[in-house]
Amino acid sequence: MQQQTDDMEVPLLNDSNSNRQKSLAPERDGFSHQQKGSEGSMESPNLEFEYGDTDFTAELSELYSYTEEPEFSLNRDYFEEDFKNHVKGRRWMELSLEEQRVYVMRLLDALEVTDRDKRLKVARAILYLAQGVFDECDTEADVLYWSRHNVFLLYDMGIFTALLELLSMEIDNNQACSSAVRKPAISLADSTELRVLLSIMYLMVETIRVETEGDSPERKAAREAFKTELGSPLYNGEPFALLLFTMVTKFCSMNAPHFPMKKVLLLLWKTILFTLGGFEELQEMKVRMREQLNLSPLPEDSIKVVRQMRAASPPASAMELIEQQQQQKRGRRSRRSAFVDSLEGDSPYAKKQPLVKQDSLDTYNERDPFKNDDARDEEDDPEDVDSGIEGEVDPLDRDVIIQPPPPPPLRPPTERVSFPRGLPWAPKVREKDIEHFLETSRNKFIGFTLGNDIDTLVGLPRPIHESVKTLKQHKYVSIAEVQIKREEELQQCPMTMGEEEVEETPAEILYLGMLPSLSQYVIALLKLLLAAAPTSKAKTDSINILADVLPEEMPITVLQSMKLGIDVNRHKEIIVKAISALLLLLLKHFKLNHIYQFEYVAQHLVFANCIPLILKFFNQNIMSYISAKNSICALDFPHCVVHEMPELTAESLEAGDSNQFCWRNLFSCINLLRILNKITKWKHSRTMMLVVFKSAPILKRALKVKQAMMQLYVLKLLKIQTKYLGRQWRKSNMKTMSAIYQKVRHRLNDDWAYGNDIDARPWDFQAEECALRECIEKFNTRRYDKNQNSDFTPVDNCLQSVLGQRVDLPEDFHYSYEMWLEREVFSQPIQWEGLLQAQ
Repeated sequence: MQQQTDDMEVPLLNDSNSNRQKSLAPERDGFSHQQKGSEGSMESPNLEFEYGDTDFTAELSELYSYTEEPEFSLNRDYFEEDFKNHVKGRRWMELSLEEQRVYVMRLLDALEVTDRDKRLKVARAILYLAQGVFDECDTEADVLYWSRHNVFLLYDMGIFTALLELLSMEIDNNQACSSAVRKPAISLADSTELRVLLSIMYLMVETIRVETEGDSPERKAAREAFKTELGSPLYNGEPFALLLFTMVTKFCSMNAPHFPMKKVLLLLWKTILFTLGGFEELQEMKVRMREQLNLSPLPEDSIKVVRQMRAASPPASAMELIEQQQQQKRGRRSRRSAFVDSLEGDSPYAKKQPLVKQDSLDTYNERDPFKNDDARDEEDDPEDVDSGIEGEVDPLDRDVIIQPPPPPPLRPPTERVSFPRGLPWAPKVREKDIEHFLETSRNKFIGFTLGNDIDTLVGLPRPIHESVKTLKQHKYVSIAEVQIKREEELQQCPMTMGEEEVEETPAEILYLGMLPSLSQYVIALLKLLLAAAPTSKAKTDSINILADVLPEEMPITVLQSMKLGIDVNRHKEIIVKAISALLLLLLKHFKLNHIYQFEYVAQHLVFANCIPLILKFFNQNIMSYISAKNSICALDFPHCVVHEMPELTAESLEAGDSNQFCWRNLFSCINLLRILNKITKWKHSRTMMLVVFKSAPILKRALKVKQAMMQLYVLKLLKIQTKYLGRQWRKSNMKTMSAIYQKVRHRLNDDWAYGNDIDARPWDFQAEECALRECIEKFNTRRYDKNQNSDFTPVDNCLQSVLGQRVDLPEDFHYSYEMWLEREVFSQPIQWEGLLQAQ
């Protein structure tokens, strides 16, 4: 994976290149067909995107590839063939609930036959039920209603357990694995049984997971029972998710290349989402845990804050900067002449103030007290130029520029309400920051320090007292800090603290199961992410993730080739989406459960080159990726089984859907940015990796996507490395710096924007990672290694039981016993007085 990052930084695409690419014939190999818009345009529209755990309707269609479309009618035919033999002259919807139960029980019995083909037919009939008996429905809403009804019925009759046994059999089917390894080309037909089983299980997990208003108490009880069942070690002593992780590692080790990875990853993601909880559940769990630890409540609900943020205009592209500079030159000449005329009293502008252009990144309160007009001229500097000599401002221009701006015109109250007041986030201060501030102040004013004392302020001037008071008002103690402190106490005083009581949460059970093979799971997921990334080049030795999308017979017409090209690109996008959401959920839940569980997963991600991999993913035309049209609405489920199929043409495939952006691609980008933030936050060694891999220009181009949440996480990543990028970069990127001030949370005494004495700070990055790894290993050993040879093993102090134990002595012991007794006991002088004094 390391060699993929050599050409990490690429020049910005200018408008002429983008327009030239638009005129080329569409290509479906890779992502070249996505070059539909210019990435450099500042007038990109605001994206009305609400970030959430899932998009149920869209993801229902993403389960199936377009090449699987003929199998819908196959499922229906097998069901109707069997149904008519046992229930004559009636439809499924006409049966009573009890009659439906009887028929499902008959299908369950038929699943246990030894004939593989008969078993597959029964599984297809069950899949048709889970899909909502669409042949009897008139609308898509009817399909969703009957799918939900049938899924709860199938779960109640114990279908999921039977499917799990069949899935385990298919995973252990060595004959199928060996035949797939020998095949030169693997197609859709090699994974038929697995795809049918995984599709039913996915529909059951996702349908039961989603709660609706009309759910009966029985359905709510079934949901909780299923959630507990999936998260408990009931399947061969491990949670269901571990079985799917095993499938992932087996596929990536090339031992089972026929596994349908897209369906496995989707089911794994939804299982983790169901058993551990989504983003809103995480927020509620965090609030409850802070209450249990007697910590102050959260200053705000991060989900609500992010949803209320507005997107900022992106930094200018190269072409726009050239035009802007030309306009500035023309404007300066006109202002100079106007200023000269005003001195002579002949100009109509003599009594007027010059108009001030609103900063494109100032999306909040326009009357910002912390911003003056002197910075405005600096912000108009070219942002994408990292070096160069700046021209001095003409004295006449300077006189005009420094004049105070006119007061803003009065707006109606309704319009003023739309601008949020102040900063979106409450500032935070760590206890470590207060200690560092007081240490510096004491050294300066008194000449000595008091260690970790943050209360004693004797000898310090009054302003320092006020500063400490302000810092303490915004002091924030995280759950992670409490967990780290508790772990240090348990390591230092194991006898005093006693054995830790570990709550058996779903996250704890999952971590315990993943622990022995966690590095393999992480590497396998990153291999799949690399294979699905649009910037990856096809290699002969790379993993083939298209086994469950390629048909048996390759396309022979242009239309079929275009359809398959869309399907392949869509397939890769769905894999990226599933992996990014899965990794983010694991990191967030493990961090809440225990910080060292999170650090263990994060360190494996870093060691497996996750940071350059994510940067490589973003090193593309991100606007084209977000607005990709890799979908055919007419073929999406359940639309394709309810409505008549229109005639597909090359023009209709090229046009794509009418959506402004692709939900899954924007979702994936935000997830990857959040993962990058989580593994680099407060880690100087990993922050330097961002600098070394030249992430700043890559991340800056991602700011062109006008979506507030995505911009927030890009700005966070830019903020942590700003001090390492140099003064010239900061000077040339003042708009980006302003956006960081406005959108990212403030750390009151963080000098991120200045970078004071950075070169003089001796960061030992390798030592930092090694120290962290040592803490993680101690934690895992103390909590999970029950067979350790510890110095604190209980000792038997009872004389009778010790003397009564049988001791096996060597055969020659009685020959040398008397000699040993004479040498070691009788001939050795014992100083009894010394022993008494030692006592």
